[in-house]
Amino acid sequence: MCSGSAVNRPLGRAGTQAVRWSVLTSAARLVLQLLIQVWLARMLGPQVFGIFAIGLVTLTLAGFLAGFGLSWNLMQRAQLEEADIRFAWTWQLLMGLAALLALQALAPLIAQTMREPAAEAVIRWMSLGCLLQAAAAPATHLLTRALDFRSLGLIQLLSYLVGYGLVGLPLAWNHAGVNALLCAWLVQAALVTGASLWVRPHAFTPLLWYGRAREMLGVGQAVFMTNLVNWTLNHLDRLFIGRLLGTWSLGLYNVAYNLASVPSQILLGALQPAFVAAGAQMRAEPGRLAQAYLQMLATLMVLGIPAGLALALLAPDLMGLLYGARWLEASPVLACLLAAMPLLAIWGISTPVLWNTGRSHHEWLLQLPLLALGALALWIAAPWGLTYAAVATATLVLLRAALLVGAALRALQVPASALSPHALRALVLSLATAAAVLSVQALIASPVLRLLVSAALPLFLIGLLWWLQPHALQRALGAPTWAMVLRFAPSLHRRDLHGRASAA
Repeated sequence: MCSGSAVNRPLGRAGTQAVRWSVLTSAARLVLQLLIQVWLARMLGPQVFGIFAIGLVTLTLAGFLAGFGLSWNLMQRAQLEEADIRFAWTWQLLMGLAALLALQALAPLIAQTMREPAAEAVIRWMSLGCLLQAAAAPATHLLTRALDFRSLGLIQLLSYLVGYGLVGLPLAWNHAGVNALLCAWLVQAALVTGASLWVRPHAFTPLLWYGRAREMLGVGQAVFMTNLVNWTLNHLDRLFIGRLLGTWSLGLYNVAYNLASVPSQILLGALQPAFVAAGAQMRAEPGRLAQAYLQMLATLMVLGIPAGLALALLAPDLMGLLYGARWLEASPVLACLLAAMPLLAIWGISTPVLWNTGRSHHEWLLQLPLLALGALALWIAAPWGLTYAAVATATLVLLRAALLVGAALRALQVPASALSPHALRALVLSLATAAAVLSVQALIASPVLRLLVSAALPLFLIGLLWWLQPHALQRALGAPTWAMVLRFAPSLHRRDLHGRASAA
């Protein structure tokens, strides 16, 4: 049993508080996003979402190319000067402008390549996002450096509510088609930029060169290559599906992917930025960094993998209930991706270890062979249909997670066998969870009731076990996972102490 101080030791009180705010705001934003996206999907249909996905994929790549990692460097530097911020701000804007102009010129070619003429206008309008994202990037990373996840989360939450809730939904209701999604996205991006600069103002005087410019660009090069490789691996599936199967199939796949990614986005959005920022302060304490990493890894394995499997079994009910009959074709896709998404979160918390142990180039170098492997797998799988493409994507996520976890463990000089107890717990809990969900599905005919009972049953059983035999629950989860649970639910720790005192 961990003491209260031990619970907070790996990341410290500031890191723990930052993660709490990040979890809270990320969860609220993703729940809001889910509700609005379901409503939009029902009104607009797969074809519209497929066209918008082409623009979004293109913009994401342009944003990575424009960023070049300069603002990321602001978060990583041990000592930060005003000149660092001015240099990053200047070059972010210049490269954002260059990316905007490049997308304007390439929009017809991209639309032709993806065999969707309607995508040209979407790409042209969304290219404005290159400049908006570039303008917001230094302020956003400075807020992350300060562990101000309260402000970051509220900015994302409120901007999404205004953009998609107050602009996108009314436009979709009035049959605006893809323009509803386009206007919603642009309004959200503009609000994020304005709010970030208002909450975290900084020096705006241009600075083209200074004494530490080469050092800044050196780190930026590593971030650039990492972002480029990660973007390609993350979007290979959509590129092949859009090209080989068309925008209708792309819309089905993209909505299923977005729904499947909600749980991992909550976890990864909460843990990764805090771990990056706090981990930069642990560079001189590799033992503490290893402890924090193993605790997060154990928690994602023991809790995340069984949850992902349970949700995968419920995929047909989820898709039918949320999106309706014309989206049911995406149910097998959703099942595959839900099962794999905990692995994406595991991959995501492994990358900060490499960056904070001086191995910034390892992430993209190690994943380069997977680019060719993933492209070959999707080229073979996609023509057979969406389900086969989803299986190829899930396999690629598994390989990436295994590769990055192995590299992170080597960097921390931790043997892979340290994960064996957590992997065994994850397997046992996954089998138990799957048995419970399958039993519910066999006994209950109503999809709505199946979802409610399947969601409530594991929580009820865990709560009952904690009430009757708290130490048995602790042993089932393992010490690192239990310590993480106590960090975010300290009342459980107080109840355990009270119970032991009463027994004595």
